[in-house]
Amino acid sequence: MPRRENVSSRNEGFLGAELEKQLKEMFKGLPHSIPIYLFTRKGENDILNQAAREVIKAFTQLSSKVELKELELSDKRAKEWKVHGSPTIVFAPDRYSIRYLGAPYGEEGRTFLEMLILLGLQMSNLSEQSINVVNKIDAPREIKVFVSPTCPYCPDQALHAVKAAIEKPELISLQIIDIQANPDLATKYSAFSVPQVFANDILIAQGAQPEELFVSSLQKLEPQTIFIPDIEGETIETDLVIVGGGPAGLAAGIYAVRSGLKTAVVERGPLGGQVATTPIVENYPGFTRVPGKTLVDIMVSHALEYVQIFQGEEVLEINPGETIEVKTSRRKFLTRAVMLATGATYRHLGIPGESRLSGRGVSYCATCDGTLFKGKRVVVVGGGNSAVTEALYLRNIGVEVTLVHRRDTLRAQEHLARNIPLNDIPVLWNTEVKEIKGRERVSEVILYNNKTGETKSLETDGVFIAIGYNPTVDLAQKTGIELTPDGFIKHDSHHRTNIRGIYSAGDVEGGYKQIVTAIGQGTEAALSIYEDLSHPYWEAEKDKEQKSA
Repeated sequence: MPRRENVSSRNEGFLGAELEKQLKEMFKGLPHSIPIYLFTRKGENDILNQAAREVIKAFTQLSSKVELKELELSDKRAKEWKVHGSPTIVFAPDRYSIRYLGAPYGEEGRTFLEMLILLGLQMSNLSEQSINVVNKIDAPREIKVFVSPTCPYCPDQALHAVKAAIEKPELISLQIIDIQANPDLATKYSAFSVPQVFANDILIAQGAQPEELFVSSLQKLEPQTIFIPDIEGETIETDLVIVGGGPAGLAAGIYAVRSGLKTAVVERGPLGGQVATTPIVENYPGFTRVPGKTLVDIMVSHALEYVQIFQGEEVLEINPGETIEVKTSRRKFLTRAVMLATGATYRHLGIPGESRLSGRGVSYCATCDGTLFKGKRVVVVGGGNSAVTEALYLRNIGVEVTLVHRRDTLRAQEHLARNIPLNDIPVLWNTEVKEIKGRERVSEVILYNNKTGETKSLETDGVFIAIGYNPTVDLAQKTGIELTPDGFIKHDSHHRTNIRGIYSAGDVEGGYKQIVTAIGQGTEAALSIYEDLSHPYWEAEKDKEQKSA
């Protein structure tokens, strides 16, 4: 992400020659103009004002359809449109009620670009199922989406809101709020973890959602966890359905298609899994240092050359058989094999205050939420690679970090561990967090020394929990797949589960939680599936049984 304080005043080549060429062609086909009003006040967020100005001007140079008018906050239209902060971007106010509070840099550049395209089309591009839900909304909805330029999950959630506001402008208004540019609003709504969505000042979503779940939450004004389509989706016949779009699933998709299998990857959330929120990856062959999100983008771009990816769909049910039926939130797949690469989720401490203050100072993603804690004090809990990486990242962006570990030595790789003292990060050894306290947000933690038995309080503005992951096995259990005593999917050396035709790969199998390991397992599983579908082992076993009988 470009540093905001180093934003260049030059617009020429801002987006890169090749991208500019592509965007010019894209904007040329847009039928409608896109009027944009940028409200600023000199002396208030000047760096962000310049950043917003430069981003918009870069697009005005690509197309005459993008029309910028910059106004002072003292302008009468600011009062008319209830604009209070600098910078604020108002889009096509004669038709829609959509605004961005801040400068759309970093990950939010994607939000800005896709928003312009939708406004130029004057089309929401919502799915038919989502439109059916939005049409049920019969009273005003004032949406606030809290985002951060470093959050890879935020653009999808923000764009769901943009689409809803375009689809039903007479009832739906939208503010996309950058927490870094608007810490006062983040504090007011206790939105210390992004993305968070409020509708009519009611919290309706924390974290990214599939499109249908978003509009369902918006319509019902409460968080939704499952979406039942009004109409049955399209039926797709394929050889292999891969559930999960992390490194294991993406690698499996590439190898399966290259082996001649018609393949679909279904991912309910952002692609890339945990890698997408890893600040820096230093142990991936071929890259000395690479941001996790950059590595994910490379993987996804490669996979898209081969395999169809269905992002934003959740697999609800798998029905085994000669032909396996996979039901998702949007459609039905009829397939010969299924591979579960569902990964793992952040492990929780399970202590008082953790759940209540989640998103209000308790976080599991430094990349997403760290910027709000610049100049503040936080505690990072854990002693493995994840905890050390999070602590180093937070320290690097100007956060005062204390590492809390329940043992007397770190479990992280030596290369990472030795950077803790080099960066003057204090470590509280043999210490456990027993409670997280705070009224509206985190204010302190209760610490217990498991060697001395001493209990003490430590004031802090945030708690970043990095103690590992739990395998995502709900779907596996529902399908009847056996698990290991540790809760991971039980599989043989060919990645076969106990149900014929269903395989597994990646973190959901246990073992080392490394990117290269997941990629290797996904590749092995894909090749095993190809061999099994080409030369069914169960037919050979059947013949053997008949001969012995």
